[in-house]
Amino acid sequence: MKLPTFEKLTTSIKADVGIVGGGITGITAAYLLSKQNLKVVLIDSDEILNGTTGHTTAKITAQHGLIYDEFMKHMGEEKTAKYYHAAIKAKEFIKNTISENKIDCDYETQDAYVYTNDDNYIMQLENEIKAYEKLEISSEYLSEMPLNLPVKAAIMMKDQAQFHPLKYLKALVQASKDNGVEFYENTTAFDIEYNKHPNIVTKDGHRITCNHVIAASHFPFYDKQSFYFARMYPERSYVLAINSKLKYPGGMYINAESPSRSVRSTPGEKEALWLIGGENHKTGQGESVIHHYEKLEDFSSKHFEMKNIAYRWSAQDLTTIDKVPYIGAVSKGESNVYVATGYRKWGMTNGTAAAMILADKITETPNEYADIYEPSRFQPDPSVRKFIEMNADVAKHMLKGKLDFSNNELAQIKPDEAIVTRINGKRTGVYKDKEQTLHAVDTTCTHLGCEVEWNSGDRSWDCPCHGSRFSYEGNVMEGPAKKPLAKVDIKSEHD
Repeated sequence: MKLPTFEKLTTSIKADVGIVGGGITGITAAYLLSKQNLKVVLIDSDEILNGTTGHTTAKITAQHGLIYDEFMKHMGEEKTAKYYHAAIKAKEFIKNTISENKIDCDYETQDAYVYTNDDNYIMQLENEIKAYEKLEISSEYLSEMPLNLPVKAAIMMKDQAQFHPLKYLKALVQASKDNGVEFYENTTAFDIEYNKHPNIVTKDGHRITCNHVIAASHFPFYDKQSFYFARMYPERSYVLAINSKLKYPGGMYINAESPSRSVRSTPGEKEALWLIGGENHKTGQGESVIHHYEKLEDFSSKHFEMKNIAYRWSAQDLTTIDKVPYIGAVSKGESNVYVATGYRKWGMTNGTAAAMILADKITETPNEYADIYEPSRFQPDPSVRKFIEMNADVAKHMLKGKLDFSNNELAQIKPDEAIVTRINGKRTGVYKDKEQTLHAVDTTCTHLGCEVEWNSGDRSWDCPCHGSRFSYEGNVMEGPAKKPLAKVDIKSEHD
């Protein structure tokens, strides 16, 4: 599918609203605000639709794993109901937008299932269905399901949906462009500074002067001492698109236990593709990437008579300490700079809800769901405990990275492989590309000094502390880091 392309921003400009990030939140917000006759500018550090949104399994659902019983215990029934209804309203918005704009994006109504084959999770499913009943969610508790997998219990949320997000968002980009939205690609937001109005400062020194800023860049590019890096943790997950000898039975499925397994289908060129996802792990802390794909392949062969793998990809998602996204003012003192992050792998509904909430804030329209997502919240339980656990894990990996390195024989590296070694006393990551060229970088993350690890699947250096990711040349692929890894000159080592 051919996606639209846009030029890089090469001058300073003005707008009513500046949006950073060309995923579902940024594009949906641009679409909504452009309909209110506001001048909107959207920039992306890469190409739009090329990040997490483009690597999603695209379930449009309010079933976000086993969360409603947990939310009831920690937030109460009223706030839990708001979370559910915000997701449903987002789902309805997507459906109505598709209808209004006649968008061909493979939209299908499907039931969504959480299942388990582990006795230890049956009580959790029983508690979850009780929460569904309190929230009046149309659902069923089952002992079997259409998908032929070993199952001891399952809960079904009826009438959810799935679609092709790139086809949908491509149409929203065009509609937004028709409404006057300006899009700029390969334009990195570096900071926000204030004169009379906030200015988005790009890496090249250009400024977008605007009345409101939306940071929809997955990880907020602007923190303002709000410590988002310490209030979320990043996870990577993996997906195979396979051809199967079996006919897909319908439905969208995810298990309750670990290792995670998600199953749904999507139309292919000749036949339906089965999308098999899972193998979640904290960024920079998993085993070799190929092993995660191998496990999904084994699962697919065992249960679904897999013929071949058509595609495979990975994605990164952020989870907040209480599992509710941060949507709202970046800090209490900056009411016109907004963040939207921490969707916990449920970006289609959470991302759409975020766009709707932020568009309402900018147009001063009341939104009954906004309060539960405020980034300034900090609830004692489970937030404090989770905060301590997350940052203890960071400290462990920071110390481990300083002490750990592999052998230093550069001559042993094969093409398309990397090692961690010591050069002039510094921990150094060295990647040999397919043309035999060596690329060496200082492995100290430029965010807070943790040591990055090699990701062989994506050919990137990933930080196990806060999820920053760098290319093999050291360039920033994903924040919170803003500066590239320092390059290391290894020519003298061979001369």
